[in-house]
Amino acid sequence: MAVANFAPLHHHHFRRCHWHCSPPNSSSMLISKAWFLSRNLSPAKITHGQLVNCSPSPSSTSPEVSATTAESSVNLGLSLFSKGRVKDALEQFDTALTLDPNPVEAQAALYNKACCHAYREEAKKAAECLRTALREYDLKFGTILNDPDLASFRAMPEFKELQEEARLGGEDIGYGFRRDLKLISEVQAPFRGIRRFFYVAFTAAAGISLFLTIPRLFAAIKGGDGAPDLLQTSENAGINIGGIIVFVALFLWDNKKEEEQLAQITRNETLSRLPLRLSTNRIVELVQLRDTARPVILAGKKETVDSAMRKAERFRTDLLWRGVILVPVIWGERREPRAEKKGFGVSPKAAASLPSIGEDFDKRTQSVVANSKIKAEIRFRAEVVSAVEWERWIRDQQKAESITPGEDVYIILRLDGRVRKSGLGMPDWQEIVKEVPPMEDLLSKLER
Repeated sequence: MAVANFAPLHHHHFRRCHWHCSPPNSSSMLISKAWFLSRNLSPAKITHGQLVNCSPSPSSTSPEVSATTAESSVNLGLSLFSKGRVKDALEQFDTALTLDPNPVEAQAALYNKACCHAYREEAKKAAECLRTALREYDLKFGTILNDPDLASFRAMPEFKELQEEARLGGEDIGYGFRRDLKLISEVQAPFRGIRRFFYVAFTAAAGISLFLTIPRLFAAIKGGDGAPDLLQTSENAGINIGGIIVFVALFLWDNKKEEEQLAQITRNETLSRLPLRLSTNRIVELVQLRDTARPVILAGKKETVDSAMRKAERFRTDLLWRGVILVPVIWGERREPRAEKKGFGVSPKAAASLPSIGEDFDKRTQSVVANSKIKAEIRFRAEVVSAVEWERWIRDQQKAESITPGEDVYIILRLDGRVRKSGLGMPDWQEIVKEVPPMEDLLSKLER
């Protein structure tokens, strides 16, 4: 299977305020302040994809002040959303779109409207709102990838379609995401542009030469005094034609490889955002394990995965010494049941195990202290959260590698997130112990 990297796209470092335009003006700053007040200082607590303890309270049932501007409508919608009143929030976001909003306000209204539709499991409506925001209001696709409120949407086919459209680019979706992907692709393949330049230059040279050779070829065929040699002229024409064919084929081959690379980068970004539950019941995204662990993904039937896990226990000490953390993914199992919708509430116990988001989330993923805490919590095994998203990513990876989706496979990641080894079936743990260096080894330090 191809090389993967679970580092996030570095072009998208977003604050959790649902206003994703820059540079901010006074209006957007005011709205962002209202957003943080409504999200961070209210009784509601934001968690990974859900708002906790946000069921309507007696005080929240009083009529809200009517919103008369797009900005106030969006802020009122956010306030209603935080109280679990999704239907009323949707009405406010729709109202904001009818009040001549500026681009910042329109983007925010569409984006938060999509979050409401995602919560109501209206995937098609959510996709249309996001598509409009991407096309007309410069919404960054990385925002959609990173937002916990859209986690349920990312597990649906409509997200896959939207992501593919964004990867390919076009008038219906905009070119922002594809442009960012191409920047990453250029870093990974820095000489592709140079190769293409020479392909075009040599093709043009061969074309010009062929253009000048054709009249000489006709003259050689007619014969007569002063006619060029037919054999030599034919050889020149053949060389030019062959050169054109070869360089055009190389150019097309390079384009195909670039598209494959862009698709792989897209899958890598999806992989980086897949959530895991550590042994301490803490939920982290895979990217947060970078430099601290080597995840080994075991995907297959229950009996196969269980057998591989039991065999790994024999080498537990050696594997832990090498930073290995097992991530079992069983086909068709461990799918989260649909929870009864009562506002946005989940149990306090569940909420406590979920990570915070927003600025604190960004700081935590980048701080040395947070990384050391995560490292201390890592044990031998982690459980997948949102198994549907994990299974979909693995199946997409299998299709990309021409492997029948649903086959038993394993994927061993390096400390830097790239794939060290992968294959059909389950891994040979004794061989892995021999191949993978200990965490304190020089090779492991270079791997970071």
